[in-house]
Amino acid sequence: MDDCDLPPSGGRVRRWLNWSGEFWEVNEVAEAEKRQFTLEQIMAAAESSPLTTHVLNTSDGVPAAKMALTLHRLDSKLMIWNMLSVGTTNKDGRCPGLISREAFAPGMYKLRFETGLYWESLGQTSFYPYVEVVFSITDPEQRFHLPLLMSRFSYSTYRGS
Repeated sequence: MDDCDLPPSGGRVRRWLNWSGEFWEVNEVAEAEKRQFTLEQIMAAAESSPLTTHVLNTSDGVPAAKMALTLHRLDSKLMIWNMLSVGTTNKDGRCPGLISREAFAPGMYKLRFETGLYWESLGQTSFYPYVEVVFSITDPEQRFHLPLLMSRFSYSTYRGS
């Protein structure tokens, strides 16, 4: 399922236990209806996000589509990572709308890319099961771009523009 695809009408109800043992139930159709946005809204969210990423599969020379990733911020008092968002790269290897300007604050962040699952989906193995890029934000008014260039046996990242 691409990052903008929605479950079909008549979706099922999912049930699970959360970490504290509470029982949760979500009607996928109701949740999907809440997530229906226009292309203009999606593009506006992508442009307004102060943090962007772009993942490139350098082995094949293509964007890394359908790669799962998560964004976390470090709670400096408890020294634990709090998950802020979950996403999947689109066909261009980008994941728009990672975080809103309002939620972006000074601190330590971690962007985790599920590289092993990506390569596995292509029928290949990878030396790196995941890549975590940890970075510090001192001025949240700036824009930050974190590209990931990767193959099955290497990766590189930098602060882009």
